[in-house]
Amino acid sequence: MPPPDASAPLVVEVTERDLPLHCPNPAMPLWSSHPRVFLDITANGEAMCPYCGTRYRLKGNPRQGTP
Repeated sequence: MPPPDASAPLVVEVTERDLPLHCPNPAMPLWSSHPRVFLDITANGEAMCPYCGTRYRLKGNPRQGTP
């Protein structure tokens, strides 16, 4: 098996408890920060940060509209 690609984008799994979702997230180191951007992950369960390429995946089923 080849070693993991260090340039591959990071995938972060989040739950509804992490919403509203923004990047950089609190777990990211300060040196890698960029302007905060809010990401809509509820539409299809995934979103990608336009700054750093981090992919976010919603655990469970995405919400289907607001109650």
